[in-house]
Parts: sequence; structure tokens; C-alpha cells
Amino acid sequence: MTRADVAVVACAELFRGDGEILISPMGYVPALGARLARLTFEPDLLLSDGEAYLLESPVGEPVIEGWQPFRKVLDTVVPHGKRHVVMGANQVDRHGNQNISAIGDHEKPKKQLLGVRGGPGNTANHRTSYWVPRHSTRVFVEDVDVVSGVGYARARAAGLRYHDVHRVVTNLGVLDFGGPDHAARLVSTHPGVTVEEVVAATGFPLVTDGVAVSREPTGEELELIAQLDPKSLREKEVPE
Repeated sequence: MTRADVAVVACAELFRGDGEILISPMGYVPALGARLARLTFEPDLLLSDGEAYLLESPVGEPVIEGWQPFRKVLDTVVPHGKRHVVMGANQVDRHGNQNISAIGDHEKPKKQLLGVRGGPGNTANHRTSYWVPRHSTRVFVEDVDVVSGVGYARARAAGLRYHDVHRVVTNLGVLDFGGPDHAARLVSTHPGVTVEEVVAATGFPLVTDGVAVSREPTGEELELIAQLDPKSLREKEVPE
């Protein structure tokens, strides 16, 4: 078992209890986690490539099982809380806001990134989780420079009905926003990682009451992960 295997399982656990819902995992490790969840404890998940195709998740390459125009997704799925997307994040703050747009002052940023893309729509309309392969104080900041994904205070002020920033999975552990007034909380650390390490790598205070250890993959899950990722590309994204 490697840290990458634990991260894949943590991403799979994001979808536990989702049932028959459209999921859009962005990134290699979240995609492995989604496929693992569908092959094991959540067989009713509808796995999307993020655009128009619904995918089967056999061992080996995904197989297209259906086609749903993206406009149809936007009309019938996205606005009604029937989707769970996993996005990346260049910055996340203690309030649950996410930034994938720019670093620095908005008028003259130090670095231009993707732009807000689907962040506002995703966080306004359905459950959203984040994947951060390098947990550091550069990512976990007191306040994001640009709000792409909407955090809890802004969502409350806007009256967003389906807002649900679920969890953040990183190479060190799992966070959510279940602290007082939706403060960032450390849910679990991956095996071999201490709470102190995560706190030191986070640029804002974390609620650390009752921190667990992230679940290790079962033997069956390890076999499936190896079959889903025979070239071990996950290890490049989450090195030990």
C-alpha cells in the first residue's frame, strides 16, 4: 500500500452514499477513485467524462455507455443538485472558497490561471469536492485571491439552495467544513501523517477535534486499483 492508494480510496469515499447521481471527477486520482467506488460500494453512480459521455468503469480503459449533450446536463442535472463534481484548487481558504483563476491582485495578478471556469456554477448548484495533490500553505490560505468556487458564507448570503462543499482530499489527509460556522476541519490524516504536519502545511487554523486516520484500501481494492492503473501513474501525482 502506498500514499497514492490511500488517496485514491479517500477520493472513492467522497461518493459513498451518493447513489444514482452524475459524477464528474477532474484529475487522475479522483477519476480512479470514482471508478473504484462504482466497481465496489456505489454501483449506481453515473460516471461522466465531464463533457458529453457517460462511462462504464470496467477494469481497463473506460467504455462509453451513453451520450448526454452538455446542454442537457446544464438544463436537467446541474441546477437540481443531481451532480457531484471533484475539482482542483490552486487556493482554498478557511471559509470554503476556491480559486482557480489568478494569484495576486485581481487588477494585476502575479499569475493568470484557468479562469473561474465552472467553479461558480458547480458550487451553486450541486455537491462539490476538491482534490489537492500538494498540501501546502500556498494552497490553503486565509483568504483566496479570487473566488471561483463559492464558500459557505457567500452561499448563505446568496441563498444558494444546493450549495454543498463536501470535502477536500489532499496528499496528507481529508478536510471538510464541519467546524463551528462551517470552519475548516481536519477529518483524517493519511497513515504515517501527523496532525501537526497537516496543521503546519495549512495557512489558517484548523479544527482538529476527533481526527481519524484515513481508511486503508482493502485487498480487493488494492487489486482493482492496480488493474485500473497498471502503469502506476497515481504514484507520480502522489509520491511518498
